[in-house]
Amino acid sequence: MPAKKTMLRPKGAASKKARIPPDAIQPDTGATRGVKGWKEAATWLRNRGIEDIECITPDLAGVPRGKMMPTSKFTSNTSLALPSALYRHTISGEYPDETGNFRYDSRDSDIKLVPDLSTLSVVPWETDPTAQVICDIVGTEGEKVSYTPRNVLKNVLSLYEAKGWKPVVAPEIEFYLVAMNDDPDYPLHPPKGRSGRSIVGGQGYSIAAINEFDELIDDIYHFSAAQGLEIDTLIHEEGPAQLEINLRHGDPIELADQVFLFKRTIREAALKHGIYATFMAKPMQGQPGSAMHIHQSVVDMDTGKNIFSNADGSPSKEFFHFIGGMQKYVPSSLVMMAPYVNSYRRLTPDMACPVNNAWGYDNRTTAFRVPVSDAAARRVENRLPSSDANPYLALAASLGCGYLGICNAIEPTEPTYDSANEGSIELPRGLLEAVALMEREPDFANVFSQDFIDIYAGVKRGEFETFMQVISPWEREFLLLNV
Repeated sequence: MPAKKTMLRPKGAASKKARIPPDAIQPDTGATRGVKGWKEAATWLRNRGIEDIECITPDLAGVPRGKMMPTSKFTSNTSLALPSALYRHTISGEYPDETGNFRYDSRDSDIKLVPDLSTLSVVPWETDPTAQVICDIVGTEGEKVSYTPRNVLKNVLSLYEAKGWKPVVAPEIEFYLVAMNDDPDYPLHPPKGRSGRSIVGGQGYSIAAINEFDELIDDIYHFSAAQGLEIDTLIHEEGPAQLEINLRHGDPIELADQVFLFKRTIREAALKHGIYATFMAKPMQGQPGSAMHIHQSVVDMDTGKNIFSNADGSPSKEFFHFIGGMQKYVPSSLVMMAPYVNSYRRLTPDMACPVNNAWGYDNRTTAFRVPVSDAAARRVENRLPSSDANPYLALAASLGCGYLGICNAIEPTEPTYDSANEGSIELPRGLLEAVALMEREPDFANVFSQDFIDIYAGVKRGEFETFMQVISPWEREFLLLNV
């Protein structure tokens, strides 16, 4: 679907601590993105009468995991531990067999939650005063745990920092609103809007289609504002009751945190109105899938200048090598951007989604699009990730591939000016193929960590085996009486 021209001029790009703004406390809202210490956090919590704290962290699927506790216990700096097995189970909650290099921690040892106080915010849909904080994961002695999603992204960003660079990103997240349904065998349908009728497809950019869900969208905005989440724009997409939210550009960790919280926020707002919000890549047969497009640029940390542009405004060699890296490495990291069997139902022809490895200027049929912009905002849009992806891992994969392209001086192909979605499909067609490609790429061990690759591959193979246990309607329809 069409991507918006979000400008990627970085906020505070010349500062290496751009993530913490000077206005640490926002007294008029329930959000703060700059609490720097426990004393300040205690004041923030006390001023808002917060009773409970949710200490959350994303698992491999991006599902919030963690612990809830009274505020008094949280501010006493209590040690918070979780079992390491949390990162070795499938989306269905099962523990897969050991395969390849995938092994269990035989002790099921503890890992520790370390709150990132800059992410402290209220939980606006709770009836009792409640706050949430995103946590990092460390070992019991404070050592790095390389396989957790936030740490995977931080490792990629540290590689950029070592070069004196800072990536800037802007995600666009698509999702569907669907009628409530407690039977997984029953196909999903769009909900009824305020007119009493269900939205049909073909409503791209329709204001009337957005207005069908005015009250729900108002709650999304209110919940988001209370948490300090910045929505740039909201549109109706082509699918029935399919919406897209664009976020403001900024630091990759901050933006991954925002997507992580946005997904939860949108689901909660939808439930308040008796409907579901889903980020499945392909929830309805015959309808477009849902993407998480990622706009990316890189700035010099000392000058704040976009390294994709030369002083005269022309594209730099780093710009082309970044694209070359995307073309070379993204197919092998696709499983981090398309993590489920369902994800590959979206990556099919005629579904408004690229199925190629091409790039082009303002060409939405290519996997990697260069939007129209001035030199300061020159960027590359990755149109392959689906909205079901863990945002930390999708950003890590996309930026990691670009980084390898710059470091290895990989030249891209010539830009594509015609439709790139005609002919053969140039990407993995299924989950197992994508897992195998990730495991075979030797350059990924340093970028993502070998521990992460081994654990993630094992979990994904386990999810595929769980999927294979389910007999689909297609099999009953065409095989039952014909074979």
